[in-house]
Amino acid sequence: MRVMLVDDRSLMRDGVASLLRSQGHEVAGEASNGQEALDMVAEVNPDLILMDIRMPVMGGLEATRAIKARYPDTKIVMLTVSDDENDLFESVKSGAHGYLLKDLEAAEFFEALDAIQRGEGVVPTRLAGNLLKEFRDQAARVVQGSEEDILSAREHDVLNQVAQGLTNKEVADQLFISENTVKYHMKNILDKLHLRNRAQVIAWAARHSGGGS
Repeated sequence: MRVMLVDDRSLMRDGVASLLRSQGHEVAGEASNGQEALDMVAEVNPDLILMDIRMPVMGGLEATRAIKARYPDTKIVMLTVSDDENDLFESVKSGAHGYLLKDLEAAEFFEALDAIQRGEGVVPTRLAGNLLKEFRDQAARVVQGSEEDILSAREHDVLNQVAQGLTNKEVADQLFISENTVKYHMKNILDKLHLRNRAQVIAWAARHSGGGS
């Protein structure tokens, strides 16, 4: 496997390069920051980039986004001292194929490389659970957003009024529409949000009060 190393510390690059060569991997190129890496990718054409996060000129997250935008098939795995969950989340969102910590043992490093060659993602076990939770939460937020997005502007207006406890007639007076029109919008709101009655509409609105409803 042709591997490119991106780290601002030459001693770290030398150590990883030695490990890679001991297992028959080729060190295709080295860069000391993200900008150098971005400039080298086309020439080096690596199978894998091992990317540090904290570097001068251009950090690893920015470089990962830039490289994946230009070369979407290039595999990038972060190799960092940071066990900050936010760095892990941002790395995956930026397109990284995996996330390795620099304190891992040599045997673990080689196992990770084997997994990468098989097309598997690699994440430290102690961080994996939190990563899954973050993406489950994101999925829930997307579903919530999609539910709200299917309501029309007028249906949002009616929903906001109903959430304040107004009757259909009071909503009609506030919005200068007929009571029958309010009933029509309420029926659509119930159908679109898969709710059964007015009380559930009010409860739904209370739960999503920060989401644009």
